[in-house]
Order: sequence, then structure tokens, then C-alpha cells
Amino acid sequence: MAWSYSSSSSSFNNAPLEKHEVFISFRGEDTRNNFTSHLNGALKRLDIRTYIDNDLNSGDEIPTTLVRAIEEAKLSVIVFSKNYAVSKWCLEELMKILEIKKMKGQIVVPVFYDVDPSDVRNQRGSYAEAFAKHENNFEGKIKVQEWRNGLLEAANYAGWDCNVNRTELALVEEIAVDVLNKINGVYVGDLDQQIGKYEELAKLQFQFHESTTRLVDLNNYNATVKRITELKMERSLRLLRLSPDMLSHLENSSNNNNLVPLTEKKKKKKKLFLF
Repeated sequence: MAWSYSSSSSSFNNAPLEKHEVFISFRGEDTRNNFTSHLNGALKRLDIRTYIDNDLNSGDEIPTTLVRAIEEAKLSVIVFSKNYAVSKWCLEELMKILEIKKMKGQIVVPVFYDVDPSDVRNQRGSYAEAFAKHENNFEGKIKVQEWRNGLLEAANYAGWDCNVNRTELALVEEIAVDVLNKINGVYVGDLDQQIGKYEELAKLQFQFHESTTRLVDLNNYNATVKRITELKMERSLRLLRLSPDMLSHLENSSNNNNLVPLTEKKKKKKKLFLF
């Protein structure tokens, strides 16, 4: 089930939605208000766009909106919990995810929350109970066997076992970083925050220097501008995935189109501060 832009939220009804990168399939009753919401938050902190369905779903067939969301994702996270297999909806999501993996090579990351991976793989424990009910109440025996095969396949992919001894906070952060790497993503939010703060500082330093015209204040401003340039270069290197030696020919050139350090000679001619 899945939007980071909640499908039940009205705040985005009239706004265009960015295409998501990750689809999260989960059993709402088990993890909606705990693990899945924490994982979704960790993904969003790394600027990963997710699709997470916050509607309370009923029925056996998943709607076309969810089918399309699965098809468009680069990666699907499947949060297996104790009652995941109880839901025919979840099982149909799982089958669609595996179908898209075969067709388009979508990455699948299973996460085992409060359930033993072998119970999912071999349909034991709560999964055995769920399938016993499916077989009694569902006429399509072939469909039930497809669900069993799907669970076996998905549970055999490399994933995350939440039963290991670590805090949930640490776990969701590790999973989020793993997902970022798998979709070949790059996080620059930390650099953007630093750049923003330094730009505000530079504006203040520039204004202060204009009022004092002291050389020391000019030097402080120029040092801040230099730091902004360095951070922007680091940001570019992250996004391009280039090592510093690949840009060695640019060592003596400026990477900043907007910030031009003032010199004592030019300061009287150029009063405008640009960002």
C-alpha cells in the first residue's frame, strides 16, 4: 500500500505531484502508525519520493491507481508483518510488484517486521493461519498457490530483518540509505542547508562591510563567499558522482556564477550583492 503524498490528503488535490521513486507495500493494521510511517519519514529525509497509500482499503482487487504506482516506481519496499498475508489486497500488490520486477527489472527490498523471514518464506505461524483461511474461503486454488509462490520468491530476495538487536530509529535510517544507493540517488540536503545559512551570513557581512568599509569586514565576507563556492562544488561532485581528480583542471577557476568576492579596488564601483 502506498503515497508520501497521502492519497487521502486534500492539501495536494490541486497541485501537480512529482513522480515517486519508491512504492511501499504494507499491512496498514500492523505498521501504518509505527514502523512504516517511520520508514517513510526516513526516506523523505533523504529526499526520496515515496508512494504510500493512506486510505483504509477493502475488497480483493487493487485499484488502477495503485497498479500504476507500482509500475512507475524504481523500487518497491515490501514490509512483511504478521498479518500481511491476511489481506488479499496486500497479496495482490505483492504479485503485481513481482510481475513488474520480471518485466522491467524493478528492484524489490523485503523488510521483515515482527515476523520471522522463514515464516514468510515457508508460510508458517500467522502466515499458515492466513492461508488456511484463504484456502477455505477462496475458490481459486490456483490463485492461492500463486500467492504462496510469490511469498517464497519475495522472501528470498536480500532484505532486512527487523528482529536483529538494534533500535527502530537506526534500522529505518539504514534501510533508507540502502534504498538511496539502490536507486542510484544522491542526497545533497545537508549541503543545501549549509549553503543557505552561509548565503544569509554573506548578505549580512556585505551589508556590514558597506557601513564600516573596514578591510577586516571585507575579508570576512570574502571568506564566507569562498566557503559557499566550496560547498557548491562539493554538491556538484555528489550529483555528478565525479571524483575531485576528474575536475583537477578547474582548480583555479570559480564554480560560482553568482557570488563574486569583492576587492578593495572594485568595492566602490560594485555595490550590488548577488545570489
